[in-house]
Amino acid sequence: MTNESNEIPVLSNCMSRRQLLFRGAAAVTGTVLLSSFPGSNGEALAARVTTYPRLAIGKLSKLNVNEPGWFVYPDKSAANILIKLGEPAGGGIGPDQDIVAFSQICPHMGGPLGGTYKPNDQALGPCPLHQTSFDLTRHGMVIAGHATESLPQIVLELDGDDIYATGILGLLYGRCDNLKS
Repeated sequence: MTNESNEIPVLSNCMSRRQLLFRGAAAVTGTVLLSSFPGSNGEALAARVTTYPRLAIGKLSKLNVNEPGWFVYPDKSAANILIKLGEPAGGGIGPDQDIVAFSQICPHMGGPLGGTYKPNDQALGPCPLHQTSFDLTRHGMVIAGHATESLPQIVLELDGDDIYATGILGLLYGRCDNLKS
């Protein structure tokens, strides 16, 4: 870019000495900090694996479509719902992949979701605190409301006629570890 009289070029996008020093210091600091994180030297980060108790929670032969059952898992303070939806669902088990289980505590602020199952929508909610509802056919994702995380889904296994809870996808509200209340 030049001025009108075609004299000395005017550089309008130059960095000042102060900006250069500041950005350089930020780059060096970032490099030093990142190198201190595990796996940043090219090694793969190991996934943290939590072992959950295997707990029998129901019988396949006893489930009816849209008739929820309740159980506690992984401990007595964690209420959950077990439901046969009648259509395939994310994480579903059984011959029709339609049996799922979810926490009954809203991940937003811990509101109780017990008794809020809507069979026509195959949804849980709305939460009484901020009106969040969750789609049980799609891994408990938020349909509407203030929650920003899906409803924690209980991982299920089928062994003959027995249904077992074996883990949790997501973090139960109010916990830093699902196995500690």
